[in-house]
Amino acid sequence: MTSQETPAAPSDDRHDRTVDDVPFRYTAELARDIELRWQDEWAKRGTFYAANPTGALTDGEGNHADPAKRSFFVMDMFPYPSGAGLHIGHPLGYIATDVTARFRRMQGDNVLHALGFDAFGLPAEQYAVQTGQHPRVTTEANIAIMQRQLRRLGLAHDPRRTFATIDSEYVRWTQWIFLQIFDAWYDEDAVRPDGGRGRARHVAELEAELAAGTRTVPPVAGVRADVAWADLDAVERRRVVDSRRLAYVSETPVNWCPGLGTVLANEEVTADGRSERGNFPVFQRSLRQWNMRITSYADRLTDDLEHIDWPEKVKSMQRNWIGRSSGAHVRFAVEGGQSVEVFTTRPDTLFGATFMVVAPEHPLLDEVPAAWPDGTQDTWTGGHESPAAAVAAYRAEAAAKTAVERQADAGRKTGVFTGHLAANPVNGALLPVFTADYVLMGYGTGAIMAVPGGDERDYAFAQAFDLPIVYTIDGPETDAARTGDGAVINSANAEISLDGLDVATAKSRIIDWLVAKGVGAGTITYRLRDWLFSRQRYWGEPFPIVYDEHDLPIALPADALPVDLPEVPDYAPRTFDPEDAQSSPEPPLGRNEDWVNVTLDLGDGPKVYRRDTNTMPNWAGSCWYYLRYLDPTSDEALVDPVLEKFWLAPGHSGDPDDSVGGVDLYVGGVEHAVLHLLYARFWHKVLFDLGHVSGAEPFHKLFNQGYIQAYAYTDARGVHVPAAEVVEDESSPTGFTWNGEPVEREYGKMGKSLKNMVTPDEMYAEYGADTLRVYEMSMGPLDLSRPWETRAVVGSQRFLQRLWRNVVSEGDGSLVVTDDAPGVETLRVLHRTIADVTVDMGAMRINTAIAKLIVLNNHLTTLAAAPRAAVEALVLMTAPVAPHVAEELWSRLGHERSLAYEPFPVADPAYLVEDTVTCVFQVAGKVRGRADVAPDVSDEALRELALADVGVQRALDGRGVRTVIVRAPKLVNVVPA
Repeated sequence: MTSQETPAAPSDDRHDRTVDDVPFRYTAELARDIELRWQDEWAKRGTFYAANPTGALTDGEGNHADPAKRSFFVMDMFPYPSGAGLHIGHPLGYIATDVTARFRRMQGDNVLHALGFDAFGLPAEQYAVQTGQHPRVTTEANIAIMQRQLRRLGLAHDPRRTFATIDSEYVRWTQWIFLQIFDAWYDEDAVRPDGGRGRARHVAELEAELAAGTRTVPPVAGVRADVAWADLDAVERRRVVDSRRLAYVSETPVNWCPGLGTVLANEEVTADGRSERGNFPVFQRSLRQWNMRITSYADRLTDDLEHIDWPEKVKSMQRNWIGRSSGAHVRFAVEGGQSVEVFTTRPDTLFGATFMVVAPEHPLLDEVPAAWPDGTQDTWTGGHESPAAAVAAYRAEAAAKTAVERQADAGRKTGVFTGHLAANPVNGALLPVFTADYVLMGYGTGAIMAVPGGDERDYAFAQAFDLPIVYTIDGPETDAARTGDGAVINSANAEISLDGLDVATAKSRIIDWLVAKGVGAGTITYRLRDWLFSRQRYWGEPFPIVYDEHDLPIALPADALPVDLPEVPDYAPRTFDPEDAQSSPEPPLGRNEDWVNVTLDLGDGPKVYRRDTNTMPNWAGSCWYYLRYLDPTSDEALVDPVLEKFWLAPGHSGDPDDSVGGVDLYVGGVEHAVLHLLYARFWHKVLFDLGHVSGAEPFHKLFNQGYIQAYAYTDARGVHVPAAEVVEDESSPTGFTWNGEPVEREYGKMGKSLKNMVTPDEMYAEYGADTLRVYEMSMGPLDLSRPWETRAVVGSQRFLQRLWRNVVSEGDGSLVVTDDAPGVETLRVLHRTIADVTVDMGAMRINTAIAKLIVLNNHLTTLAAAPRAAVEALVLMTAPVAPHVAEELWSRLGHERSLAYEPFPVADPAYLVEDTVTCVFQVAGKVRGRADVAPDVSDEALRELALADVGVQRALDGRGVRTVIVRAPKLVNVVPA
């Protein structure tokens, strides 16, 4: 039986009546009455209040925070409140976490399950631009819709712990965390609480070390060189400290999206070089932005993946995004200009470098030679009379392209010679320096040494510009790059020879030589870049920062938080030409002059300061919301340390292998593998370093649920039409029509864009919430996508109807159970079900658990009357997936207290033992006989039975026996001589 099949029950008058006029038949109408009544009752009793061990939230029906019990914190990924409300694909993860939380609660765990709203977002702002309605009005209305739909589903969340990221008190603590990061720097030598090396420290400690002379003053723009800390003025000291902060302002190459009027983080740009939101083109620009130094945590973000229970696919995505690689930095001296540094993972190929390429934004191009040097080929200049003209024209051309367009492999390789010549440090050869748009300033050093003999892109560029090609890896003659490994060739000078070495040895040798010569160093680099944290939008958290007359940032004191959003005349970005790469952002917050220019006394008397007119990205609020669930009303601290340790500390759940702590179960879509999860891990590690949390990771176990998919239909134009209005039509060439016209059927993720949404409200009205819950959980394994079929929902409804009839008379509502003891066969089915369901629920195999409940339920329908002992156990096991009908039956069975805290049934081992086991007899691996034996039969007895078996003797056909392999009690394999 598959997990989607519903075992058939025997048909009889008591169990399969379909008459509609019976007053107590379990119909959608009766389900609705039961569900709404129990939802109100749970709310009145505080049934799902998660009790804290201290503070205000310590109460709840039958619940208390027993420190001797395990704590279990289960969480869904933060939902964004869309105006369209939910479709039936959305509740999949919410139901799964609810089932798990209810199961763990019945197992005696202290369970915390709550749900808030990630309420800052671009859709509400775009709607405000179109209509003029404040985003808060739209967002709060959407939250109300979603709360109604989720409550109707019967989710056992603690309602006292809900919040939205737009709540003023929540904004206050988001801003407070930002200030903690702003007030911190990363000391690579400091020892962490977990014994590792490298952690964040408070800026005051840095200032103290600089003042004491135990730390030297680093070179910083705008600060006098070679001057002691004591001799620097106050502004210079601030510049030094600001250069080391984990949150800092800089002129940075950014992803500029004119269509959205804002910059985007790398993670918010698609592989096609367009915005994840709105699909607008994204360009490279240099703008003054807030950054967060997530790169300081690159190693920890990579290495600590080993300590958390996440899908390997997600771990791989994070490792790839961080992109740790080892190699060398190499400096090339440029004639008449600054040196150019490159990073290469293959320093062993240095002898094959025949030209260099820098990004169009590289500072080397701010000054170029006045004339073309001798030997310049016509194909290198782009037809321009001077390097300055060529570079200026090419820079303008590159600025009009997106990052993906610049890096595309297809098409003609473009570039121009800059007029610069750089000396290859291994052989002194002068290499022409080109600028080409496939090199990006935001990656690496913005410059590469080009080895056309070992790189396909460099080879194509060399072919296009008639540049020399030198092979450094031995291999057959070819008209392409040699990209594999092999023995090194053509790589020697008077001081070092790499010829004949393997690649690994050659890399080590050349790095040592580069270090000795002072022109390079072995290093580790990362694909990861510092997090661009500024957004030129209205609907986000304002920065708790002001700027003084020196244009330097100053943190607002904690008692000045929150900094709430001001009113503005309009919400639209002023640069809304989606093709204008040179446009500049004008944040909406800048349109309220009274708010921007503010008089404050920050210790030097009243002065006028300028606020930051950017806002934080929407990821800020979702970086720490799990902490707010623990202590949702706190106004004294981010979270009470006692509560943080109770719910999140390493080992809090009783797992001895948990060394990093975190949420016990976090369920959500794999689409958040990099964005949200990487950012949240970074923030948590900063808070860990500063002593605000006790573990190094925010989420111990991650589970990615699949999607619910559904049929979608397109008309002759290729436009999606409403799936609900499509009819099957045999006369249509496609088999389907919409408004009488043929339509094509396809299959895809359920959603608004494909017009194939089915809403939970429709399912509640037609079947009830419990039926929807059972159906979604029984459709297949949770981590796989599954097809939606409304007509199949009736199978889940029938299961609940049969369960109802096993307990309640449809005629008068009386109990029909018997108090007689269950028979032996029923006890065996019951306890096998308990054992299997307990294992399946614990492993989130909810679909197979439901299949086994159906088997037990169908068994009970074969009896004249279902025994109370078996029925009560079945009701308790059904409660996590169908809580409303289970509560109703439990109450009708005479229990006053909610079953939410009743112990989950425990299997009696005595009924799990089978009387006999079928043992298979094989000869040379082929089945030749069988026998029913006792489970504890001895190896010797089985050997004798097998050798005496008629089928075995026939197969041996007089041959002797070399050996007999016994695997009691199920297998004997006779090996003939």
